[in-house]
Amino acid sequence: MKNNNRISRINDEIMKELSQIIRFEVKDPRINAMTSVIRVDTTADLKYCKVFVSVLGQEEEKQNVMKGLKNASGFIRHLIAERVNLRFTPELQFKLDETTEYAIHMNQLMEQVAKEREARETGE
Repeated sequence: MKNNNRISRINDEIMKELSQIIRFEVKDPRINAMTSVIRVDTTADLKYCKVFVSVLGQEEEKQNVMKGLKNASGFIRHLIAERVNLRFTPELQFKLDETTEYAIHMNQLMEQVAKEREARETGE
């Protein structure tokens, strides 16, 4: 239990720092302002860290952001090492998380169904 709590705190700290670094310090033009760190999963041995990122935009923009993050991962890891006090700084693996867009799409579908139901009820 203690170890899970430790990993959870490390994940929270890394996520906070990653958000700041991506938003304010990475100067890659491919990484736009609509990039958000959604979740961070660090392995128990602190060797690897999966970073789930949400990008709002077209598919081409998403791919460009992911390429930019992959190219900047060494720089980002260096900054994480300076800011988060860990013996080993995990290797960052960026993954595209599309759950936000899926939720928006589902919400639009539910609104459409509600409008159609309302139109049917008022029309009859």
